[in-house]
Amino acid sequence: MATKPSARAQQERSDQSRARILGAAIHEFSEAGLAGARTDRIAAAAGVNKALLYYYFEDKEALYSAAMEAVAQQVLASGMAVMEAGRSAGERLVHFALSHFDRIHSQREFQSLMQQEMIRLHRGEKNALTSLVEKVFRPMMLRLHEVFAEGCQAGELIPVDELQMVYAALGANVFYFLSGPVMEIIFGMDPFERSALEHRRRAAMEYLGQTIFADRRHGARVAAEVLAANPMPATNLPVWRSRAYLDLPPRSEGGGAGPARRSRPGKGRPLEHPQHQAGRIRKMR
Repeated sequence: MATKPSARAQQERSDQSRARILGAAIHEFSEAGLAGARTDRIAAAAGVNKALLYYYFEDKEALYSAAMEAVAQQVLASGMAVMEAGRSAGERLVHFALSHFDRIHSQREFQSLMQQEMIRLHRGEKNALTSLVEKVFRPMMLRLHEVFAEGCQAGELIPVDELQMVYAALGANVFYFLSGPVMEIIFGMDPFERSALEHRRRAAMEYLGQTIFADRRHGARVAAEVLAANPMPATNLPVWRSRAYLDLPPRSEGGGAGPARRSRPGKGRPLEHPQHQAGRIRKMR
């Protein structure tokens, strides 16, 4: 005779089902947005039926709120862990900037959800951005303020406007990914290939080591140690790509399936850093 599962085993299975639903929902909402997301696709991806999905979540909006909460807590936990580690303030700031770069690179779903929420805010629609700010970004910024003040007081960091330091350290990461398609057109190189990402990641941290530390030699050592201890995470996500360079079916003579296929500038060339390419162009003139 089959034995009845224990209450603990039932709770574990319930928690696993809920976690699978949330994981599938995060992916679906990041791809299709709140309006375009389909609960049947979420249920199928999670390996459950829709009845079970609605058992855990009242409706799609409740599922969206829970998904946003789950991904926000992951970001908050990882960000705070970096700043709570037992290292100097300067080390923690460089590590935080590095983890920020890696999050943009490897956690695309969170970036997509954030962009959607900012668009909804701009349109005056109901959005979750204020909640995200209060639950995630305000606590991280307050902790960042404390770490920066600690570093200045210890003489490790230069005494500058901390907000400008945040813009310089984190804004540079955001700009790299936002400007990638433009840089690809200008320089004919792919800024999203792994070798290019690793180059930018290393250069950004080395730059911080030379700009925010009172002792540049110490800053260079800190940047090198943080980079050595934290290799860039592997990801099976598709590389970042501008929609302009998606492989599209060629347009037929009769005006059929779509625009003609566009090849990427520089396709087939070895990766070349923009500075190196600029120097080569000057020599050719």
